[in-house]
Parts: sequence; structure tokens; C-alpha cells
Amino acid sequence: MEFLKDHSVHNELLLIFISVILGLFIGAEREYQNKSAGLRTFILVCFGSCLFTILSIKIGVQNPDRLAANIITGIGFLGAGVIFKSGNKIDGITTATTIWGTASIGMAVGSGYVYLSILGTVLVLLVLSSLTYLQNIIDNNHKIREYEIVLTRLEDLEYFENVFKKNKLKFFVVRQKFTKESITTVWMLTGKHKNHDHFIEQLKYDDKVNAFEF
Repeated sequence: MEFLKDHSVHNELLLIFISVILGLFIGAEREYQNKSAGLRTFILVCFGSCLFTILSIKIGVQNPDRLAANIITGIGFLGAGVIFKSGNKIDGITTATTIWGTASIGMAVGSGYVYLSILGTVLVLLVLSSLTYLQNIIDNNHKIREYEIVLTRLEDLEYFENVFKKNKLKFFVVRQKFTKESITTVWMLTGKHKNHDHFIEQLKYDDKVNAFEF
């Protein structure tokens, strides 16, 4: 009986070690991309999910999902902590979902599905790295960006609509603010990345522009 107990302990230690290694791979990719959650976070998420799953199987003999089911809830709070709003853009969604995916990998390891967890890790790394190139291709050909342009005269709005057309940028007004001194308009522009770059260069030297932000 003691031999069986020791054998079981060795298996569990091996599973924990595997979870740390898989978490390290994913964390290294996020650390390389300089994301808000890095190496240590993903190692601990994968390790913690694995350990909680092992404990759930051992403690909850009649109901083995008792502890493991709450991992998802806890990961939800952790993921929410890395999501933040920067201007008109929300960042951290990918990192939050990667934390969620890493937790599932840790749970797979803790349940003994090592090959499944390795496959999951490979897929996560493929999505994070390889698909970035596809995202860049889409971004280069269909870039959506908000511009806040401050003008002095109302009639200059029509001038800028013509500038958008010349740069092959689709446009619509998001919001406007009128004061006695200026007109602030937020435009949503869609087009190729190089067209955006060319338009920004024009804005820098256009006398009709008091200020702009994107």
C-alpha cells in the first residue's frame, strides 16, 4: 500500500512539473510580446489549475468537480484584471483569454490528460504567434482608426471629406463638439494602413488643423 501511495505521489509531482513547463512556454511568448501578464503569471495559472484539479479529484470522491468547477470563476476575476481601456481602444482581451486557455491546460494536466494539454499548448502558441501575421495582413488592408481633428471654421469639414476621399479612406462622423473658438470632430476612418500614414503626414502640415489626435 505504501508503494502504491508513493507511486501516486510521484505521478502527481510529474503532472505538476509538466504544468509548470507548459505554463512557462505560454508565459515566455507573452513576456516576449511585453504583455501585462507575463512569465510568472502563466506559470502560476497553469500550476495552480493543475494542483486544484488534483486536489478536487482526491478530496471530492463523490463529487470530483467540486473544486475544479470554481477554477473557471477564479480565472474570470484574474482575466478581468488585465483588461483595460486606453482611449477609444480596449486592450488586454487576448491576454485575458490566454489566461483562461492556460487554466484549461492546467486542468487537463491535473486530470491526467497530458497529451491533450500538450496539444492545447501548441495550439495556443500557434494562435498567438503564427496568426499574428494574418492579423497584420488584414490590418494593413483594412485599418479602422478614430481621428479627433480640431478645426477653426465649419466649412473646413467639407474640405476634409474631400481629403479622405483622395486618400481612399471611408469615413463617418462619430461625434462633434462646437465652441466659439473651434470645432472638434471625431472621425472613424477605414482604409489601407499606408493610406492612413499618408493622411497623417498631410495633417501635420495642414494649416486648417489646430490639433489632431488618433
